[in-house]
Amino acid sequence: MEFLILVFITSFFVVLLSTPSLIKVAILKRLFDAPGDTRKLHTQMIPTIGGIIIFAGTLFAYSLWFPDKQIHDLPELSKSISDYKFIVSTLLVMFFVGVKDDIIGTAPVKKLVAHVLVGMVLVLMADIRIVNMHGLFGIDVLPLWTSVFLSLFTYIVVVNAFNLIDGVDGLAGGVGFIASTAFGCWFALAGDPAMACLAFALSGSLLGFLFFNFSPAKIFMGDSGSLTIGLIICILAIKLIGYDVSAIENRFILNVSKPIFAMSVLVYPLVDTLRIFIYRAVRGVSPFSADRNHLHHRLIDIGLSHKGTVATVYLFNILIVGLTLALTFLNSSPNLILIIVAGVALIFAQIPFFIAKKKNRTAKDNG
Repeated sequence: MEFLILVFITSFFVVLLSTPSLIKVAILKRLFDAPGDTRKLHTQMIPTIGGIIIFAGTLFAYSLWFPDKQIHDLPELSKSISDYKFIVSTLLVMFFVGVKDDIIGTAPVKKLVAHVLVGMVLVLMADIRIVNMHGLFGIDVLPLWTSVFLSLFTYIVVVNAFNLIDGVDGLAGGVGFIASTAFGCWFALAGDPAMACLAFALSGSLLGFLFFNFSPAKIFMGDSGSLTIGLIICILAIKLIGYDVSAIENRFILNVSKPIFAMSVLVYPLVDTLRIFIYRAVRGVSPFSADRNHLHHRLIDIGLSHKGTVATVYLFNILIVGLTLALTFLNSSPNLILIIVAGVALIFAQIPFFIAKKKNRTAKDNG
């Protein structure tokens, strides 16, 4: 698995060395995101096509170091090559949908259609789907059509979740880096170099991009970046949940509940998306409408800086993963772990709102 270091370094330096040139091109071609909208936190023109270099760095490293020779004696070779074909194909579709949206805009319905089509290719043709819940809530093997619809729903939710959290400098990139690194380490321990290669290719690209996207951002990833990240992370999560660990001896891999581990790694995008969809549905507005009610907006509203906001989210994400692993090693049941982790995550998610209410009451009392 030493080649994974090369994967990470390759994508990291491709992005790190190429992004300054991309910023110059964006400035020359006036591909900016203008300030002015109340939802936007930046006060100057910022290039919006950073997803191009994230996509390029990830795909280059993944293709260059794809471990066909390292695993040529394993029966999984044909499946790994098949996965590569479908992953690259669907990434191209999602990437160009994002590029079009970044440059001239795309209607939400058209983007949703693209999500569904990509999800169907991955579920029905690539057979990358959730087939087993591993005893969570007493559910093991899923019926075929339940598996298909659950997997398709998961693709749409996760991809859109990363698109929705891209609202603060460095947030989507940092959360994506944490998630891809966590999944990459899991696949490396499980002995799957192909999926680990994809994870670390994305991880290296995102770390390189964060040098330019962390506050104050010099470039945004745009939809081309967030959709690329969301799709890769979702593929990794579903592959992890369905991974056959029967021949693995690693204690960590065997003990940890795969669905719960995947959900804990994706805790911030999932919690924020669930909360914002419920919030909009209760108020009778479209779940795809834009507003300033995301958790990262609330953190800024209570006085945190951009850097403080993303650092808080990073820490929250890492702590939830750590809590999941700690409960696993205490031999807690999967259902109990899920209840505790979900409860803690939801409580933490409400803290900014309690602080905001307290500040408003204090301001009214003083006024």
